[in-house]
Amino acid sequence: MKESPNQLESVDKRSLAPAGGTVMRTVTACLLYLVIIMVSPLCRADGLSLKQQAVFALVKRVQDKFNKEGFDAAVAAVNDPSTAEFHDNDLYPFIYNMDGVCLANGARPALVGTNLISLKDQDGKYLIREMREIAVGPGYGWLLYKWPSPVTNKIEDRGAYIEKMGPYFVGVGYDR
Repeated sequence: MKESPNQLESVDKRSLAPAGGTVMRTVTACLLYLVIIMVSPLCRADGLSLKQQAVFALVKRVQDKFNKEGFDAAVAAVNDPSTAEFHDNDLYPFIYNMDGVCLANGARPALVGTNLISLKDQDGKYLIREMREIAVGPGYGWLLYKWPSPVTNKIEDRGAYIEKMGPYFVGVGYDR
């Protein structure tokens, strides 16, 4: 059966529109969803303290130096206390090979060349082993431990962010 144009005109056009502001609620919900999607990556970054963000950024600077100028340039920059971009109060980078030999240390140059794979902190945690496990396993991560602060030279609660860097790993320690 064919409908005539007059039959279609007799349909109440208000019955085709959503009732009670449904369109407005749908639009609002969609906009809210888009805002949440856009802001969620920022929330993850905001989950880090300002100090942790600085630690993360310092690791990335060492990685950039390594990738652009090579291993020797990265080691030299980390070991040179006059290189301000790699030294910031209690934040300092360090580089180890996977055997546990310290290749660079921005706060304690006396450690360079020393195998510290069996070093334990005050709580008996094998620091370098755990850092290596982070580098070999997921390739990056955070570690909490006790270590002398470069500012006070006293054993303090410290943290570090570790990343694999070629056949090495780089980390930056910070006072918690």
